[in-house]
Amino acid sequence: MKRIFFYLFLIITFIFCKESVYGENDKTLLDLSFNNIIDVKGRQGVATNGSYYAVSGSKALYLYTSKGKLLNYNNSPFEKIPDQLNHLGDIDIYNGEIYAGVENFVNGRGENIQIAIYDLNTLEYKRSIPIDSRSGQLEVCGVAIDEKRNLIWLADWVNGEYLYRYSLNLGDYVGRLRIKPAPSKIQGIMVYKDHIFLTSDDGNADYHKHDHIYSIKIPGSKNVIETDLKFEKLLDDFKRAGEVEGLCLSPDGSKLSVLMNRGRIIDEGIPRGFYPGYDKEIHEIYIYNVKTKRND
Repeated sequence: MKRIFFYLFLIITFIFCKESVYGENDKTLLDLSFNNIIDVKGRQGVATNGSYYAVSGSKALYLYTSKGKLLNYNNSPFEKIPDQLNHLGDIDIYNGEIYAGVENFVNGRGENIQIAIYDLNTLEYKRSIPIDSRSGQLEVCGVAIDEKRNLIWLADWVNGEYLYRYSLNLGDYVGRLRIKPAPSKIQGIMVYKDHIFLTSDDGNADYHKHDHIYSIKIPGSKNVIETDLKFEKLLDDFKRAGEVEGLCLSPDGSKLSVLMNRGRIIDEGIPRGFYPGYDKEIHEIYIYNVKTKRND
């Protein structure tokens, strides 16, 4: 009998540890409450300047009002770029422009990786910042602007162990920052004050397991090369477990927006049909009120 109880204890302990993710019991930086949902067309990234939402699809850019009215779109975002490209990731807005990670995603890797910059209003391509091969970056799932430190941060869906830094003014490669433990399948990235927030497609829609938001603190010195991953939110208020994508915070810090896809079966980034009850993929921006913010 003692042996039975011992094995039950081990099983319960394993389950608890399995469900407790990266400091899930720690205090979070953002105290969030659900506000509303906006339906959109794009499935990759979202950014806002407070007045507009920019949304990226895999091969398109969209511009919406803050209430969700479509204002403009660009279905040929790679047309003026000489390289072979097939994928836009999460995006950010800075100084009237959209910064997007673009690549040719083939066989689980990104080729021709670069930061493509578009006009916010016209959505037309303007210029690119090439990725430095010394970085070792395998893919680009998103970019985030860090005005305080004059940096552009890039995330990698294939290998979440590192984030990559480029000069915002010059476009030069500055270095990389190691995350421990490494999150899996990063989809979105944003900077708020001294922290970076990441969405991770680490759930399992087949079993209704939800994805997460994590945060890391940006080191005060460039000589610090690693930082710790912290739990922020289990995304269990989505209508159905699916695939989380980009995220952004309003300039005044009052609203967090998270892009979510549901309905389509995604296997290692590749569409494989639809879940029962769906004949198309649905893309929604979940908007949360940010009630309090903790500084640390």
